Amino acid sequence: MVKRRISLKDIANELGVSISTVSRGLRDHPDISDDMIAKIKALAGLRHYSPNPMAMGLLKQRTRMIGVIVPDLVTHFFSSVISGIEEVAKEHGYFVIISSSYESYQKEKENIENLMKARVEGFIICLSQETTDYSHFEQIIESEIPLVFFDRVCLKDKVPTVTADSFEAARRITCHFFENNARRIAYISGPEQLSISDERKSGYLMGLLDCGLAFRPEYLEKCNLSTESAALATKRLLSLPNPPDAIFGINDTVVFAAMKEIRKFGLKVPKDILLVGFTDEFHATVVEPTLTSVMHPTNEMGRVAAGLFFELTENVGLLPKSVELKTTLVIRESSVRIGEMI
Repeated sequence: MVKRRISLKDIANELGVSISTVSRGLRDHPDISDDMIAKIKALAGLRHYSPNPMAMGLLKQRTRMIGVIVPDLVTHFFSSVISGIEEVAKEHGYFVIISSSYESYQKEKENIENLMKARVEGFIICLSQETTDYSHFEQIIESEIPLVFFDRVCLKDKVPTVTADSFEAARRITCHFFENNARRIAYISGPEQLSISDERKSGYLMGLLDCGLAFRPEYLEKCNLSTESAALATKRLLSLPNPPDAIFGINDTVVFAAMKEIRKFGLKVPKDILLVGFTDEFHATVVEPTLTSVMHPTNEMGRVAAGLFFELTENVGLLPKSVELKTTLVIRESSVRIGEMI
């Protein structure tokens, strides 16, 4: 078994001080007392602490590059988040290198390795749908390299995160359906391991409770975020003896696939089934009927994620901060039956 490298965090915990105090003490910073510097150096020697070569290389080189990894580069959602990151990075004299995991855990790991070789100073990442093992992120944390997660997140006790209010948004959608006389409300979720899947499912369940509707397990479907999987999930819902009269999905891509499948069944939106999406992609405004969807403050999400990144670079050992942004339910034709809104 390989022995874990002693980190600044280990020394800080043992002395009961912050990581930044340890870091500055090892560099004889004038803000740190001589007595504390002596204690820090003595303990570092006793524990055989040595600076992480990767982290030190990054600090010395100051490449002013941030590695950004997203699940895909096609959707407006991620391109808008990236724009926000780039805006803040530019304000700090940095630029970003963007990679896509294509929803692959293995590709996500490869991207991190390649960006490390490119000497990025840290990472801003949205997890792939396959990611359940976080060891590659743990290595970044152990190496004291800045890391921030957005939208799909993990390790919130160790890493700063910025997310949207998925729980409240899903609750709001469910209540919106109820207000438009829907009583058989279905939700097409994503992979269980994604934080957004769990949060939106919980919001859906709370919405049903708020509206006095019983949860029916057959109305909770799952997909792997692909259009094919979403279409199959919709087909299962529409084939039920008592099919739903309203459906919302974990994102707009899922709902576009659902809309197509509904037409195959000879049904109409919103006359027969109400539909709501999530993420409010551009196509939501051009499909017929136009799609009600949850609009995320994507540019702000990118700006906040970059802001958290620079807070980390300027304050070594800063406690992880979780920021939740508010979303807006943009009501269009797909979720409103004319003359039936309560």
